[in-house]
Amino acid sequence: MPDITIKNTYTLSNGVKIPIIGLGTYQAIKINMIEDAVLRALDVGYRLIDTARMYGNEAEVGRAVKKSGISREEIFITTKVWFSDFGYDAAIKSFKKSLKDLDMEYVDLLLIHWPVGSQLLETWKAFEKLYIEGKCRAIGVSNFKINHLKEFLEKSSIPPTLNQVEFHPFLYQENLLDFCRQNGIQLEAYSPLTQAKKLNDKNLIKIANKYSKSVAQILIRWCIQHQVVPIPKSSNPERIKQNANIFDFSISPEDMKTLDALNQNLRIGWYPPGY
Repeated sequence: MPDITIKNTYTLSNGVKIPIIGLGTYQAIKINMIEDAVLRALDVGYRLIDTARMYGNEAEVGRAVKKSGISREEIFITTKVWFSDFGYDAAIKSFKKSLKDLDMEYVDLLLIHWPVGSQLLETWKAFEKLYIEGKCRAIGVSNFKINHLKEFLEKSSIPPTLNQVEFHPFLYQENLLDFCRQNGIQLEAYSPLTQAKKLNDKNLIKIANKYSKSVAQILIRWCIQHQVVPIPKSSNPERIKQNANIFDFSISPEDMKTLDALNQNLRIGWYPPGY
């Protein structure tokens, strides 16, 4: 890869630029730590903050953005609509609540949180309306498989710009990544650090030692080299900084292949019944 920094971006299919790395805010960060974590991330140089209606922390994220003193236009905010709020009217109502809690006029990216239920396309129509109105600069999906994406590409007026999924070497969704690339959909990785479940893996430790980096840094860099946007979570100031310190080295093609080969189709996150 050419020289890149934390300031680099990818360009979504609608022309909107998304930062190359972001901060996730789900579960691993206690509600009373959200503001400090977001402020620390912004201070380090992160410009992408990922939240969701279901996380219950949009107000804290919004306060941190204001306290940072950084121009709103420089920060990329993602939120999501949970499946209990699917449907045209319900989705719009949920989004309005998100904007109120964030205390913002718009978000940069609005995602359908899960591909479940019978009202996905109606929900997407609401997203398209909000996008046209300028309430969100881009719209996308989360946890969508290839069949879900195919349906949306066939039946929607505005295609999704991004798909956020669990993605790490132990769940290397190569076919999904290829499909997204072929169809102009940016892939984004939640739980890129395997929720710490695999940080003691001997193969990861061996590669980390080779580059004098932490296992977490190797996992994040692996995502970057697959041109996937990682959104690692942490409330620890030093780890937030460390997770962003992955632009001074590059994993060799041989070691990338070794990491790719760790795939076990291992899903660590929560998934709804029937997914």
